[in-house]
Amino acid sequence: MKNIYFVWKRESVAYFTSPVAYIVVILFLLITGSLFWFDYFREINQLTLRGFFNQAPLFLAFFAPAITMGLLATEKKEGTLELLMTMPISDFQIVIGKFLASVTLLMVVFLMTLPYPFSLSRLGELDWGSVWAGYLGLILLASSYAAIGIMASSFVKDQVVAILVSFSMCFGLFLIEKFGGNPTGTSAHILEYLSTNYHFQNIARGVIDVRDVFYYFSIIVISLVIAQASVSSRRW
Repeated sequence: MKNIYFVWKRESVAYFTSPVAYIVVILFLLITGSLFWFDYFREINQLTLRGFFNQAPLFLAFFAPAITMGLLATEKKEGTLELLMTMPISDFQIVIGKFLASVTLLMVVFLMTLPYPFSLSRLGELDWGSVWAGYLGLILLASSYAAIGIMASSFVKDQVVAILVSFSMCFGLFLIEKFGGNPTGTSAHILEYLSTNYHFQNIARGVIDVRDVFYYFSIIVISLVIAQASVSSRRW
């Protein structure tokens, strides 16, 4: 745990001293905030965050890869990953520490969106159950995208390539249920199950199903295991 904390602290400090992180966070808040208030004034009689929860997953497919693109790619390019690997830290601890740092930053971003529901709650009765379920869904979704971003970053040495690969994967999983047009039967269930947005919308409706949670944890575990294997291959 001490080694994971060391890596987490190292990456967290790097995030909050880097202009890139601030740019990504500000852009996410500006875009989602503008769309949230636009939806509110368009449907002023409805006190709901459904519009925000419908839009945020799409933007996370880009913003999560943007904050993870350099976590391993830059270290490999600059040779600092080899230096880190000479320390008494396992590859698993390196990957987990970086993953937790990226999730921490994403959770800070979500905390900064809490004025949206609190503003609505002062105007009338708000269904807080669905609000907290929606935020839980965002955390699970963002963590999955962050894990995919770290996996992509472990493959290459260029940040631009890393963000393109991870964005393609995240965006593909977001849209996969629409790739088959209007499928029915088994194919429809398969495409729905593979879709990150399908599972998120289930949770955002306030229905927290173990299958949806298991889906996100599966993506996180598989992505981080592959990232660890990619990092470990540099020792061979």
